[in-house]
Amino acid sequence: MGFVIDPPPVVSVPVVGSADRFPVRRVWCVGRNYVEHAKEMGFTGREPPFFFAKPADALVVIADGATGDMPYPPGTEDLHHEIELVVAIGVGGRAIAAADAGRHVYGYAIGLDMTRRDLQMVARKAGRPWEVGKAFDASAPIGPIHRAASASPMAAGAISLEVNGAVRQSSDVSKLIWNIGEIIEHLSALWELAPGDLIYSGTPEGVAAVVRGDLMVGRVAGLGELRVRVV
Repeated sequence: MGFVIDPPPVVSVPVVGSADRFPVRRVWCVGRNYVEHAKEMGFTGREPPFFFAKPADALVVIADGATGDMPYPPGTEDLHHEIELVVAIGVGGRAIAAADAGRHVYGYAIGLDMTRRDLQMVARKAGRPWEVGKAFDASAPIGPIHRAASASPMAAGAISLEVNGAVRQSSDVSKLIWNIGEIIEHLSALWELAPGDLIYSGTPEGVAAVVRGDLMVGRVAGLGELRVRVV
């Protein structure tokens, strides 16, 4: 049996300390998962977690120590940065308990959930899906994956983003409304997770616009940095 068209290449992310790569199946994202970010978006409190997705080929994969290019997307005049801790799933499952989530985690990476905020807000007000604001081409820059050092999901660590040397976002993973174990529990109750899934866990306060020429440098403690220039 053949294919009527050439199949697309497998999207993959490098793994620190290995020549092997992590093949990507799906990209899940958690919305409004830091209290202060929820407030700046007009919401308060610990609402139930909600999820959206990006296609795997929306990733902009950036090697360790390199500066990657992200093209400014069409159709927007308000492109926002959102720095995030990314979880790579190595063992799949359904209805995974938060206490057991650690054994399903292959590793962690730094990611950016780039957002066409103006288009997202129009869609939100109209009660329409968010794909136009969230799932566009090159909307998910990501650095290399660091293999998990323990059986416990990452619970703390500084997370920040600078734009042209000025700090825009600064918080700690411990301030997630729903921690990594709880995210995996809620997500796996709705969809069966599989090896190759990535989970963007949410962004802290300080999201703002970037323009062509801006250099974004994201950091998560223990994971190095992610350097992305908007072109």
